[in-house]
Amino acid sequence: MTVEQFLQEQNDAIKALHIASTSSSWMAATTGEDEWNQKTAEASTAYNLYFADPERFEQVKTYLKHDDLTDVQRRQLEGLYNGMAENQIAESDLKEMVERSTELVGLFNTFRATIGEQEVSENDIRQILLKSNDLAEREEAWHASKQIAKEVEAKLLTLVKKRNEVARSLGYDNYHQMSFKLQELDRDEVFSIFDKLKDLSDEPFREMKLEMDTELAERFGITLEELRPWHYADPFFQEAPPMKELDLDPYYEGKDLEQLTISTFEDMGMEIKDMLAKSDMYPRDKKNQHAFCTDIDREGDVRVLCNNVPSDYWSCTTLHEFGHAVYFKYVDESLPFLLRTCAHTLTTEAIAMLYGRFAKNPEWLKRYLEIDETEVNRLTPIIEESLRRQMLIAGRWIMTFSYFERELYENPDQDLNKLWWKLVNDIQFVNPPENVDYPHWAAKIHFTLVPVYYQNYLLGELTTSQLEAHIYKNVSADMFTKEVGSYLIEDYFKPGALYAWNEKIEKATGEKLNPQYFIDQFVSVKQANS
Repeated sequence: MTVEQFLQEQNDAIKALHIASTSSSWMAATTGEDEWNQKTAEASTAYNLYFADPERFEQVKTYLKHDDLTDVQRRQLEGLYNGMAENQIAESDLKEMVERSTELVGLFNTFRATIGEQEVSENDIRQILLKSNDLAEREEAWHASKQIAKEVEAKLLTLVKKRNEVARSLGYDNYHQMSFKLQELDRDEVFSIFDKLKDLSDEPFREMKLEMDTELAERFGITLEELRPWHYADPFFQEAPPMKELDLDPYYEGKDLEQLTISTFEDMGMEIKDMLAKSDMYPRDKKNQHAFCTDIDREGDVRVLCNNVPSDYWSCTTLHEFGHAVYFKYVDESLPFLLRTCAHTLTTEAIAMLYGRFAKNPEWLKRYLEIDETEVNRLTPIIEESLRRQMLIAGRWIMTFSYFERELYENPDQDLNKLWWKLVNDIQFVNPPENVDYPHWAAKIHFTLVPVYYQNYLLGELTTSQLEAHIYKNVSADMFTKEVGSYLIEDYFKPGALYAWNEKIEKATGEKLNPQYFIDQFVSVKQANS
């Protein structure tokens, strides 16, 4: 069999498996029904078993040794190798990991926290932490946001240990190390970037957080020392608390988030109505309470799940998710199925983040939210400071999560609850609650749903800053134009997974990933201005 015949066979088989998996997981997320959770588990198992076939893996390794491969052939084979390497394990182990993971995801999808006797959604909790000045209510809401941790902790640790056991059987130290390798990420290099970012942002973050904490202490009538996790706007302190001078929510009253999103993309020459028609945008009982984008078939059936209410938060989220969506939609259709996707998760996160940032872009607020120019001019310095706060806070949160996850897989038997609060205190400068002997960390769905993924969010933010700088310097001073849309489609979306992620960034911006753009934009800005 020739390389081309072999690859055609793989593309056909994997396409069918992919559609079965994405379709059933979409139904599971939108209905919360056990039947679909079961079908998702079966589809995931079938997908993994295909990649587990040892003979097929040997064929891939043999073909990769050919020295007459085209770029398209080599990238497909490399993708197959990375997907297959982690699945060279017993069928029973594969099934066990899928079943455990599916069970946990089902718990997250259907769990509802309670405050007192009343069931509350994540949106309810978010609103209390954003708006309430009742300290007892805030504390109760924060603890409620962590209730699921107790439900999932034991099952999650069993899954973590199983993942490690499998990784060791394949010759890796642990699952974390294996995942970095197979994601084509250099673990030492990534954590070295994070270490550098942490050091450079320590003082700016400390100054900014002191300003913010002073506002919060004043708002709640307590001392700085009394501030605890429930005084912040987000249960994990991954979002900036609203600045008292800045509440964008009132501007969204009576606004249609879908139409705002359609207009933004249309002005950049991108059509999203077809994807919106198949999406699921509003809260419903038993529906997954988060937000995500899925490419069902890599032929245009792209869907977004949101839980929209008219607000700044959900505006950012909708723009973010449709950033993923346009990337998937505009990949070159002539590429084989295996390459008809993003170059790397971090490259699609970068586009989603680019669009998510628009909701804090003065020009976007003026043009799409139709806020009066005088008001936008008044808001601009506050918004810029708000975005800087958000980026510093998000950066520190992603580091906290990433460092913790690395340690979780290095030694899942250590005192993880104590470790969590040590890292939160050291990196996010958040005072721990009185009781740290509780698995607060396990309330984060990503440990279960997308293990060893979180570093891609920060790598994505770094890429977004580099892309923005390149666009403003070389494409257009106005972001919301067809020129910018055309650049993104032609130079960033179309190549799909034809190039490794850093080669792709270099082709699109003229240089490999360079954290300096993010540092200049969000970390060094105050020092530069002072």
